[in-house]
Amino acid sequence: MRLVYTIGLIALSMGAILWPTISQATHVRAGEITTRRLPGASLTYEITLTTYYDEVTGKTAADDANSYTFCFGDGTQAEVKRSGRRYINGRTSSVNTYVTTHTYPGPGAYTIGVQIANRNKGTLNLPPAGSSDQITFYVSTTILINAALEVNSTPVMLNPPLDSARVGQKFCHNPAAFDADGDSLAYRLSKPQEGIPNSCRSRFIPAYLDPASNFSSVREDGGTPPTFTIDARTGDLCWDSPGQAGQFNFAFIIEEWRNGVLIGEITRDMQIIVIDQPNKRPLIVGAEICVEAGTLIQQAIRATDPDGQRVIITAFGGPFNVNSDGQPFPAGQLVPPEYAKLINGGVSQAQPATATFSWQTNCNQAREEPYDITLKVNDVPGRGAVSLASFATLRIRLYAPSVKNLTARPTATAAGRAIQLNWTAYSCGRIASIGGASDTTKLIIYRKEGCTPIVSQSCTTGLPASYGYQEIARIPYTATSYIDTSSLKRGVSYSYRIVASNPGIGNNGGLSVVSTEACLELPLLAPVMTQVTVDSTDTQRGRITVRWTRPLGLNPGDLGAPYQYRLQRATGLAGADFVNIATINTNLQAGVADTVFVDRGSSVSALNTTANAYRYRVEFYYTGTNGQLTRLDVTDPASSIRLAVTPAQRQVALSWQANTPWSNDNQTHDVYRSRSGPNGPFNKIAEVRVQGAQTYVFTDTGNDTFVADGNTSRQLSADSSYCYRVMTRGQYADPKLATLGILINYSQIICATPSDTTKPCSPNLGLDSLNCASLSSESLCGQTSFTNKLHWTLTSGPTCDPNVVGYKLYYGRYQQDKPAELASIPAPTTSFDHTNLTTVAGCYYVTAVSKSGVESLPSNTVCNDACPAFVLPNVFTPNGDGKNDLFQPLKCPRFVEGVALVVYNRYGSKVYEGTSSTLAWDGKSSDGADLPSGLYYYQVTVRYAMLDREAPAQVLKGWVQILREGVSMK
Repeated sequence: MRLVYTIGLIALSMGAILWPTISQATHVRAGEITTRRLPGASLTYEITLTTYYDEVTGKTAADDANSYTFCFGDGTQAEVKRSGRRYINGRTSSVNTYVTTHTYPGPGAYTIGVQIANRNKGTLNLPPAGSSDQITFYVSTTILINAALEVNSTPVMLNPPLDSARVGQKFCHNPAAFDADGDSLAYRLSKPQEGIPNSCRSRFIPAYLDPASNFSSVREDGGTPPTFTIDARTGDLCWDSPGQAGQFNFAFIIEEWRNGVLIGEITRDMQIIVIDQPNKRPLIVGAEICVEAGTLIQQAIRATDPDGQRVIITAFGGPFNVNSDGQPFPAGQLVPPEYAKLINGGVSQAQPATATFSWQTNCNQAREEPYDITLKVNDVPGRGAVSLASFATLRIRLYAPSVKNLTARPTATAAGRAIQLNWTAYSCGRIASIGGASDTTKLIIYRKEGCTPIVSQSCTTGLPASYGYQEIARIPYTATSYIDTSSLKRGVSYSYRIVASNPGIGNNGGLSVVSTEACLELPLLAPVMTQVTVDSTDTQRGRITVRWTRPLGLNPGDLGAPYQYRLQRATGLAGADFVNIATINTNLQAGVADTVFVDRGSSVSALNTTANAYRYRVEFYYTGTNGQLTRLDVTDPASSIRLAVTPAQRQVALSWQANTPWSNDNQTHDVYRSRSGPNGPFNKIAEVRVQGAQTYVFTDTGNDTFVADGNTSRQLSADSSYCYRVMTRGQYADPKLATLGILINYSQIICATPSDTTKPCSPNLGLDSLNCASLSSESLCGQTSFTNKLHWTLTSGPTCDPNVVGYKLYYGRYQQDKPAELASIPAPTTSFDHTNLTTVAGCYYVTAVSKSGVESLPSNTVCNDACPAFVLPNVFTPNGDGKNDLFQPLKCPRFVEGVALVVYNRYGSKVYEGTSSTLAWDGKSSDGADLPSGLYYYQVTVRYAMLDREAPAQVLKGWVQILREGVSMK
């Protein structure tokens, strides 16, 4: 998967490139750019361009290739001189390096690019044929600078990108990429690029031809289609198979990943020569091994040749610390010493040939990612023939060794019981410098209850969560012991294991193989809680009986007498506020009742068993050699049973829980009920077999399933209160404590009244509504306040609750409204006057309410609507005599909410427009001037207070005459 950086790549500079003065002869065959961040706080990188030149036809240009311009991806560029030139392949090619440093301004993604004029001539898949020397060479590398990545270097490619292939035979190449940080690498195909003149930009060469599609017809095995691929995991680039002799260039990208994040990618542009001759490629076999750091690896590498020719075995990889030109990197740049070597490598041997990969590994070389050694074999054909090669991979997983000789033994500290772990000093600790800070190997200590063997897997590092261990400490690797004091329980077996965590940049370092198990069972020298039962439920005078055992495994005389129990109490199921409530001295004599106490609280601290559960523990003391009482141990706390009730429809749901060192699971618990109140009598009504978790439930429906003490079955009433108590049975899971038998405890008493959700029947609602047809023109004249009279009757039925105590009336002004509660009316009233209304329009329904507060379904809905009326005159006399001065409705308009008036003169011009709550026009124009006598046309839009919110307005059109000049209308 290719990642697109969301922060965006910094744009390459558009400034002019400073081209070196060289001849334009052909010389560039292949190359790539690598980077290495230098130590320190600044963002300074060492940047290396590695190029491969044709030293036969392009020697003159190679001689002159003394400098090139680097574009750094932050808008800057610099000319960089050649720092090295070494000949390879019998001086037919050379490896050239250009090294510089550059400091970046801040975090971001930067693409570094270099272009060179020109490629060597004759590359068939960069047409036109024979003109590849007219195409520039361009490679780039993208780096991500991020503080979270710490120091980072790109991978280096240790196998030169120059090889030979044969027509009709599968060709493979591996770049032998190695990442010193241990980051994960992924490979994908790309295309060769060319630089755009006078800029830092590039593009894929438009005329590039895919080798398989254009220069092949069949695979080596005769099948189709031919393929050109790269293995995303191993980097094996294979062409199956070339169909034409000649020179070819192609490119691929190496992605660098850390913790699932793409942090960089390198483009390598490489070249191969395909020849047409009968020679067959030699064969070499890889391997995969997994060893502990510190092991001397002596791995035999074997190669053969189908033609019987001599072969040369070589190898490339980080452990050699050698570059692609055969020169060593600075000490420790790729891996810490010692370095690997290939015995009998690089020499001509009769086949079958053998070389030995030899590497004395050490702890500083352990890491999560494997080391991939690229194995290569070349045949040695006769004079005039071209050597062919094959590749294989030797994959080495080098893991950090485990912590050795882990043991565990019981001990005691001031905090109480403890387990001391010891082990041999860790042999593979190391110190790493990361981002300018030092980090060291840590030992991670894990613990779980119970001892379970783990099948050893030498190459499996760390401790998978599936084994059930929890980390309890992380300590320096120099430690050889640790004391565990966290929540240890007597009689429980504890398993311990240790994993070393080694520091390192990226995926270097990592986790070691897990240690062997140290298993220990703490001896039972402390008392054991056996009972916390509620004897009396009261807010002030509650009473709880507490019992425990004498210290198991401790006999009189084992420790100094006298001994002492200190009983402590805390409030709540998980309470931790323990205070001493009793001190009991003892000599552990037979027949003495020294392990029981009845807690009645005190005047300072009342025991409220109604509201609270309580938790108890016992500290055990012995007399030390100095005559002082010394605490030996403390019991695991145990709480009282806490019962809760939830009333429901004619039933009561019970649940109870406890926090005890014994288990109440998979036992039968007894439920008791009293119909006479908290003072009883109580009858057992059920035996509940509980499963699973420590919260248990039972629902009382009134039945009594245990009739030995009398049958009290009958339906629960919402008018009565019922009281409950639960008796639990429990047992310790530890076999040594299971002999204590079944442990019985009682909860507090709690009472509840069942609810009653039976609904009353819905009432039948009526409304005294207006009869619009019977109203005269003067009905309701001048009336501004109205009353709706409602009345209802209660219906009945066999499934309805007849105990009705009241009604709820609901009202909505408009038919579209959801009615809201208007009034609550107590029974037996069955009528209601809705007064002070501005309109009679509205809808109603009523519900009945039972004694239990349950509301019935709504009654039928009744609605009332208004009876509108609005009549206009055809003449008025606005002469100020107080008579007929206004254009307004005749007699009694009814239920009018608003009026809009528009007036036109006889020529059709609008002379007045206005709105009001009712119509009262004074004969003036819109600007306040008196309009002359004459005939005028009007349009009146009337909105009424109707039931329908969306009811359309009434539009009245007509004429009216204005009379002035002393005219009076009586």
